[in-house]
Amino acid sequence: MATIPHRDAYVDAVLPDGVTRVGNGAEPSCWFDHAHLAAHSRDVDVVHLHVGYGRLDAAAMEAWSEELQRQGVPLVVTVHQLHAPGAASPGPHDAHLAAVLGIAEVVLTLTPGAADDIAERYGRTAIVVAHPSVAVADPELGAERGLVGLRVGASSASVPDVGRLVRAAVSGAVSGGGRLRLLVEEADVPALDPAIPAMAEAGQLELVVFPAAGWVAQLQQLHVAVLPEPCGTHSRDVEVCRDVGTRVVAPSCGWFADQWSEVVPYSHDEQGGVDAVSLTAAIGAALIRPMPRPADRVWRDGQREAVRQVHAEVYAQVAGDRSWA
Repeated sequence: MATIPHRDAYVDAVLPDGVTRVGNGAEPSCWFDHAHLAAHSRDVDVVHLHVGYGRLDAAAMEAWSEELQRQGVPLVVTVHQLHAPGAASPGPHDAHLAAVLGIAEVVLTLTPGAADDIAERYGRTAIVVAHPSVAVADPELGAERGLVGLRVGASSASVPDVGRLVRAAVSGAVSGGGRLRLLVEEADVPALDPAIPAMAEAGQLELVVFPAAGWVAQLQQLHVAVLPEPCGTHSRDVEVCRDVGTRVVAPSCGWFADQWSEVVPYSHDEQGGVDAVSLTAAIGAALIRPMPRPADRVWRDGQREAVRQVHAEVYAQVAGDRSWA
């Protein structure tokens, strides 16, 4: 089979045993190339597209969908992103989704709220599968009670006023008896707002620069992680926090709270942005709750196997229905 993207932590986690991926890690995927698809259509039983990765524009996606149909290659789609973060208009992303959902044999998504939205907007019934474990807690690494973490940089790029977000997080951490640690990946340091280091020098917050490979460890050290990401169907960082035992404060838009009962929402919508008062209150509320324990590994491993089994059954069904004529 072919997966788009070819490799990714989520794609790797849900792929059933015994399934062989065909292709390479090129971006955009070689399977988006019409000539490659025509030449190798008989090399694959199924193409599984994870929407939110390697996005083509709407016209190109519609043409690609038509080529898949011409070649008789069945398509499975997992919807990871129902909205395009930071887009001036939802139109292009909606058209992109409509093109692939219109021909998909099976549609998957990760939260009940997202499935309801897909049914309402596109008339498709989506199978809801849980987000599998993508991290393991380090038994040698402890968490600090009262420590609130907020990542600035790539994850907060769609937030129009990062300074306002940071000030609200500082207020929430202090009012809850804790402190704020700003987390900045090494690659994001050059683009960092100069006001943020100034706040750190003034003692208002702690600034920590970390390598990309150290993100899970940074989350594990927190009592509360504030997610500034845009509205979405789900969040991988919510699952990492569940795995390592860190409470989450996340936007109320989208369906992050559908993923895990330990998520404390704050008001955030795509038109009005972040409600600073709500964020401050949510952090304070999260801090008075006990720190969750890392996820039970036996349960998480069993959950991942169940998700893989769903994928195996879907692949077997669509491959069995394929016409090779």
